[in-house]
Amino acid sequence: MKKVIIMVPVFNDWKSLIKLISEINEIIRNLNFEFKFLIINDNSSSKAPQLIVPTHMKSIKILNMKKNRGHARCNAFGIRYVLEEEKFDYLILMDGDGEDRPIEIKSLIETISKDPKFSVVAKRVKRAEGMIFQFLYQAHKLITLVFTGHKINFGNYSCLTYEDVKILSTKASLWSSYSGTVKKNLKNFNEVNSIRGIRYFGPSQMSLFKLLVHSFSIIAVFRSQVLMRSLIILIILGALVSLIGKTAYFLQIILVLFNFTILLVSKRENKTDLINSHSNLENVKVLNNDKL
Repeated sequence: MKKVIIMVPVFNDWKSLIKLISEINEIIRNLNFEFKFLIINDNSSSKAPQLIVPTHMKSIKILNMKKNRGHARCNAFGIRYVLEEEKFDYLILMDGDGEDRPIEIKSLIETISKDPKFSVVAKRVKRAEGMIFQFLYQAHKLITLVFTGHKINFGNYSCLTYEDVKILSTKASLWSSYSGTVKKNLKNFNEVNSIRGIRYFGPSQMSLFKLLVHSFSIIAVFRSQVLMRSLIILIILGALVSLIGKTAYFLQIILVLFNFTILLVSKRENKTDLINSHSNLENVKVLNNDKL
């Protein structure tokens, strides 16, 4: 029987996590796989509740981080951890607040069962945010396409093969952008359509500032391509000075500042964390299902 680990970073939102585990348990009941649940506790300030391993999961493991590192680095740490400490065939990454809909685990599993050599990402075809946010999100995707040459329409929600986990675990950029690292380093992967769900409790935590950081983090993974494309655009703008005047100079300044920001963001790629990932870990708690 193939072994699947479902990995979810959590910071204080234990109420959503409990609901998520319950929903996933119902969804996986008829899937012929062995499921384990891995929680990355990002140094939550609220105490974790007493969790019970549901009927159709083999175990729940909680990795408690020493410091609050943020969502991206929790994912990066979890990927390194499962590769070094767990036996598995596939790793599913998802958010724990309901925006990654548990029902779509079926689609991920069905797709990877048909084509087991390739990982699967959940391509966003519909989102639940307001019009302003959706407009800015589309602008983010367009800017990413222009400066990197890649269309990135997925987030963390995905199902990775063991081999692809090995590939990603060695990339320092994983510590700042999961989706950018996947797009850059995995030559082939499949996609399933995904609808961005509504949070179980409270409003979305993705602010405009976080969207901006998220966008720059993805683009920074491709900084060499960004620099080359920016140089081409600068040359074109230089040639257009006689036609558009000061506007060309203004756009050139914006472009230089844009590239400077990309270089600053790329420093988030932490090679020290990549090498010494277990230095982030405070302790591990394991709950087993004796019925399985």
